[in-house]
Amino acid sequence: MAEINNFIKTIMQNDLDSGKVNEIITRFPPEPNAYLHIGHARAIITNFELAKAFNGKTNLRFDDTNPAKEDQEFVDGIIYDLAWLGYKPNNVFYGSDYFEATYEKAIMLIKKGLAYVDDLNQEEISKYRGTLNEPGKNSPYRDRSVEENLKLFEEMKEGKYKDGEKTLRAKIDMASPNINMRDPVMYRILHINHHRQGTKWCIFPMYDFAHPLQDAFEGITHSLCSLEYDNHRVLYDWVVENCEMKHVPHQYEFGRLNITNTIMSKRYLRQLVDAKKVLGYDDPRMPTLCGLRRRGFTADSIRNFILGTGLSRVNSTVEADQLDEELRNDLKLKALRPNAVINPVKVIIDNYPEGKIEYLDCQNNQENEELGSRKIAFSREVYIEREDFIEEKPNKKWKRAALGVEVRLMHAYFITPTSVEKDNDGNITLIHATYDPETRSGSGFDLRKPNGNIHFVEATTAIPAEFRLLEPLILETEENKDLDFMEKLNPNSLNIVNGFVEESLKDTKPLDHYQFIRNGYYCTDKDSTDTKLVFNRTCGLKSSFKL
Repeated sequence: MAEINNFIKTIMQNDLDSGKVNEIITRFPPEPNAYLHIGHARAIITNFELAKAFNGKTNLRFDDTNPAKEDQEFVDGIIYDLAWLGYKPNNVFYGSDYFEATYEKAIMLIKKGLAYVDDLNQEEISKYRGTLNEPGKNSPYRDRSVEENLKLFEEMKEGKYKDGEKTLRAKIDMASPNINMRDPVMYRILHINHHRQGTKWCIFPMYDFAHPLQDAFEGITHSLCSLEYDNHRVLYDWVVENCEMKHVPHQYEFGRLNITNTIMSKRYLRQLVDAKKVLGYDDPRMPTLCGLRRRGFTADSIRNFILGTGLSRVNSTVEADQLDEELRNDLKLKALRPNAVINPVKVIIDNYPEGKIEYLDCQNNQENEELGSRKIAFSREVYIEREDFIEEKPNKKWKRAALGVEVRLMHAYFITPTSVEKDNDGNITLIHATYDPETRSGSGFDLRKPNGNIHFVEATTAIPAEFRLLEPLILETEENKDLDFMEKLNPNSLNIVNGFVEESLKDTKPLDHYQFIRNGYYCTDKDSTDTKLVFNRTCGLKSSFKL
């Protein structure tokens, strides 16, 4: 695996060398309101790998302070995804674990005259806040006494007010050039069941108040977040300082990772699921970690992809092909290479003995002898790829089968197609051929050279299979860049074809990886059954991407 090396690592090294910190402690703080996607993988891998580089620690902390959209299902999914990626957190915490301590810090700010209860609604607060070019103006409730604010905040906690009827706001500076410092809301009222706390609380802290406190409670040294929180850092520091936290964490921002033709928004992914445009969060076309896993991407390929993209203070966009390339690099020497025919046409070898089946030796991976070998069946009837045959050879570059043109069936014999049968629409339904029994397993190459080397599956032992050929969910072009993302959906993102695989795959299990000879990398899908196997195409064998 590639070594992590970036500007934050340099900061950490300097902090250790100077004695600013004695140990590196990071955290990954997802909100459990959706499944993680590959954008989150960057945050996970960055936090864990940086801490590991210095023998430090990383906590998993669920930011469960907004119960309206949070669910235990997502908590379980996030824990599973982290383990699948190969990371074990030092501790697992929940933001809701700190509700009491956070509430006490809010009381502290009220007593210091740095927080007040406001009666303005959300629309009014936004209006009073001003713009980037105009200062905000004070709420008419900003100068309530400490005693009144304490009383009102306690009543908020006791459930005496409706949702949105009151908020608790920090008292900072409504004229600040940084809008985040214009008396931000720290608590709002939500009468809703919390997935862990039940109905114990009806006031919930906002992210910008809760997050720095949670970092301080846990002793986090380097709080890493995406660049969009750059102008929140001053508020982060304000909360830590004015709440008189014993431990002082520091926030550092890095650029977001965008991937071509890939949706990197939890909100958009939720829309796709709700609109039933996909099969669920684990649809193999989805960029969620569970979707990528189902499609066939390995944890190593994702880690190497993230580390290979680097980390900087600017947002970046990389080609989706780069992830495919990491998958190929990872599985090239690991994956078995069985035969599969995804668009079959039957070949009858007329001079081969009827009823005879022979078994031929075949390596499981021609580039890795340690994966051993297997026997593949051969008989009078085989399936080949329809695209591997054409009636008349078009030119010298055509290196596959044609009428009267000899080719080699990989690991088997030389055959020569002699005639075809067609349906009423002119489609080829059957190919007749002859074979040379003296050319078994490639013998005969020294006498003559066939016009190509194509794979096959023996017909009587072949197992029916469904192949799901996947493309990006969205296609972004210069012409559609201003359209809603739903209008960019690729109508060809899922193409299902039916074919056959060799009998060695009869016991395949979900998430088994294969390189199907000449067809690409595939993974067994969870929909697969004993009577009909299902495979997802992870990626093709070649890419235009150059590392």
